[in-house]
Amino acid sequence: MLENAWIIPLIPAASFFLILFFGKRLPKKGSEIGIAALAICFVLAIATNVEWFSHVDDAEHAAASSHSDDGGHAEEEGDSQEHGMADGESAGVLLPAAPDAEAAASAPSADEGQTDFSVEPVQKSWTWWSSGGHEFTVGMLLDGPGVMMLFVVTLISLLVHIYSTDYVHGDRRYTHFFAFLSLFTASMLGLIMSENTLQLLTMWELVGLCSFALIGHWWEEKPNSDAALKAFLVNRVGDVGLICGVIILYFGAGTFDIRTINEMAISGEISHLVLLVAACSLMAAVMSKSGQFILHTWLPDAMAGPTPVSALIHAATMVVAGIYMVGRLYGVFFQGLSIGISSVNLMAVVGGVTVLGGAALAFVQSDIKKVLAYSTVSQLGYMVMALGVGAWTAAFFHLFTHAMFKAGLFLGAGSVSHSVHSFDMKEHMGGMKRFMPKTYATFIICTLALIGIFPLAGFWSKDEILAAAGQLGGDGSYTAFLVVGVLGALMTAAYMTRCVYLTFHGEPRGHAADTAHPPHESGPRITVPLFILSGMAIVAGFANIPNSGALSWVPDGMAVRFEHFYEPKGDYFPVVLDTFAHPEFSLGVALFSTVIGLLGIGLAYAWYFRGLGPHGITERNRLARAGHRVLVEKYYLDRLYVDGIAGAIKRPIARAAYWFNQNVLDGIVNGIGSGMARIGRFVYDRIDQGVIDGAINGSGAAASSTGQGLRKIQTGRVQEYAALLFAAAALLAGVFIIVI
Repeated sequence: MLENAWIIPLIPAASFFLILFFGKRLPKKGSEIGIAALAICFVLAIATNVEWFSHVDDAEHAAASSHSDDGGHAEEEGDSQEHGMADGESAGVLLPAAPDAEAAASAPSADEGQTDFSVEPVQKSWTWWSSGGHEFTVGMLLDGPGVMMLFVVTLISLLVHIYSTDYVHGDRRYTHFFAFLSLFTASMLGLIMSENTLQLLTMWELVGLCSFALIGHWWEEKPNSDAALKAFLVNRVGDVGLICGVIILYFGAGTFDIRTINEMAISGEISHLVLLVAACSLMAAVMSKSGQFILHTWLPDAMAGPTPVSALIHAATMVVAGIYMVGRLYGVFFQGLSIGISSVNLMAVVGGVTVLGGAALAFVQSDIKKVLAYSTVSQLGYMVMALGVGAWTAAFFHLFTHAMFKAGLFLGAGSVSHSVHSFDMKEHMGGMKRFMPKTYATFIICTLALIGIFPLAGFWSKDEILAAAGQLGGDGSYTAFLVVGVLGALMTAAYMTRCVYLTFHGEPRGHAADTAHPPHESGPRITVPLFILSGMAIVAGFANIPNSGALSWVPDGMAVRFEHFYEPKGDYFPVVLDTFAHPEFSLGVALFSTVIGLLGIGLAYAWYFRGLGPHGITERNRLARAGHRVLVEKYYLDRLYVDGIAGAIKRPIARAAYWFNQNVLDGIVNGIGSGMARIGRFVYDRIDQGVIDGAINGSGAAASSTGQGLRKIQTGRVQEYAALLFAAAALLAGVFIIVI
């Protein structure tokens, strides 16, 4: 499967066309094609993961054998190399060249997370087109992060397909919906496996196109079409940065090949200035696609799309495309932003601001999906911040766990809204616990995982990010971002407790209180995916249990399995650099973050469940009222973009266009009309009336006069007619005689 994994994205791509052409003729209107295609992809993704695990283990064993052989022959050879080729070279295992002695002495130890073996990725390419003697290729680069994302995307997409058969049942564009779900999945899988930046850019745009179509699925309603357009336009702003970054890297490295670009960046073959400019340009794409401040504004509005779309695209897959792009080109960012030796950089700052900014906005939302949307913004900030402080594995591990519990939360929100026909927690929910116990249980599990309560998945991944912020970086490390992460954890616990209270506790309100049509639990096609995702929220964190610090007793065979299998190992990843390291497990950080999470739950519980706290403070205190207004207005960013930037551009253009229309276009049209009217009047008066009508009237008068004259001849007397006939005959005979 590793050699033929390129087949996986082709299956949902084929499903897209089959659903479009034949879906409406099938009993399930095409949904059966999409589900079957994703089921096949999921099975193939699991097979790919299993084979990749074996590939990594073989590389490790080959490296260990190589080290053993080198040690045994050291006295005979004297200059044996520290690293060499593995016996299983045909399997794609390549050991990196040894660093020099000084670098080896200063490199972090294996206990700090360094590795002494490399794993060759599986890479294939085919010529796409040729231009100017240069061949542009399309292909597959498959390694740890790619294999992991194959599992995540196919699993979430399969569950969303099953969930959607109930959620959008009877929809006016049911077949169209499943077709675009398949196309999106194919596009995302293609992005994951892209072997060059040009292919990545193409798949990136196709993913955005599918997002636009699915957000605006119910385009007849103006808010939905507006949200789709907003997502499209804001993402185009960031995509300009992606295009610039791809171009800069091409001229800096002379190739679009992702692996070669990373190798050249890490080895110093590309100048630091080029890498810095490219990294800053690419950050614009990350900010738009992955909802980072200040280009996050499209993501909450995208909740106008169907809930399964929110779960698949805007929680688990598409929004992490920016995170994945950074991880795939991490050599560029690590060197360009000096991540390993600094205590602050652009990526860490953007992520840190997003953590707090997104969490604060979640407190003032009434729409349950928008609470989860701003939560997603905040959690994506955690991932970007982790990459910014040098914690690649922590970022991708949080991506993995977050996909499970956040998709579960979105689908749980959809289950509740499906029952009460509303997303408004304040107006139409409350007390849903008694009506929907299964949805409630899964929602609580995923909420606790999001907050980071031991031993659920979010605890392990978020703790690793916090530990990295406190330990990695330059002399000052990234301690400020540890504080940011802790504050974000406190806010996450508080706003999610508020969300649970307004939705599931208290007295039913609005539609939830309708005794004629009371809410009811969702069917198995909705609840079964919730069970699976909540189950993953429980167990996924154990995929990367550390065995350092207070957990050093954990056996090697059970520890850091996620890091072992999914973190790239080779000269195209910064793991070969002295400045790259992994954080140790910190019991203090783990306990403190857990206490902070519990404190957030406790404060929110006291405020909402017990009614304690200064309620109505925004009415009594001017400062609190101003702060609340800033949050309600979403930091006035939408006003800045719509009224300030877009308005400042649209208003002068609109005025100029109006003046041009009134004074130029209308003047030309009116002048032509007036001139044609004068010509028409002239033609009518002089030609039509004077010439044509005169000629016609004259011919009529002549005919009338002739008729009057001929009338005198026509007397009705036969003798006169005979005389005239004889005279005419004589005259004609004379003419013939004279002429002939």
